[in-house]
Amino acid sequence: MYNISYFKANNANDVLAFMRANPFITLCGINAANQPVATHIPVLFEERDNKIYLQAHVMRKQEHTLAIEQNPNVLVIFTGNHAYVSASLYSTPNVASTWNYKAVHAKGVVRFMDNDGLYNLLVKLTNHFEGDEDSPAAVKNLSKEYVKDNMKAIVGIEIEITDIQHVFKLSQNGDETSKQNIKKVVGEDLVGD
Repeated sequence: MYNISYFKANNANDVLAFMRANPFITLCGINAANQPVATHIPVLFEERDNKIYLQAHVMRKQEHTLAIEQNPNVLVIFTGNHAYVSASLYSTPNVASTWNYKAVHAKGVVRFMDNDGLYNLLVKLTNHFEGDEDSPAAVKNLSKEYVKDNMKAIVGIEIEITDIQHVFKLSQNGDETSKQNIKKVVGEDLVGD
């Protein structure tokens, strides 16, 4: 990940807001053969004792779950909008095209939940993403047998975040004319000050 000062957010709250706005993550781990594994899941955020926790569920007995059981250290990747930026938009000729994007890499340690924790997580996840606790898809409105049977196939996880790195590469190093040209093509949210 780039570690260039002008490709950074102005404050940590901007990074956390980006993470919350992009909760569909890539969860990466290492298996017993030292090979990378990954899965894609939605997460919920919880803050306790000045720490950030991500909560989610994953399928049991899959490559990623087996890897996490062997090594609970993981990398969580958050991404958002991104766009190709053609050098034809720059006011200065003879420079390379690039890609504008925002990404956050959060390192953490996984803890598996028990069945009660998983059930509570399913309630919170569904209510959060449905946006309506009375939705027909809310866990409380599903049959107990259905929920119980499906819980056998998944396990709840909580990731304690130990480190957050980010890059918000948004043409911040460009001149004002180039930035205005880029905004017209890729949009204002992918061009920084």
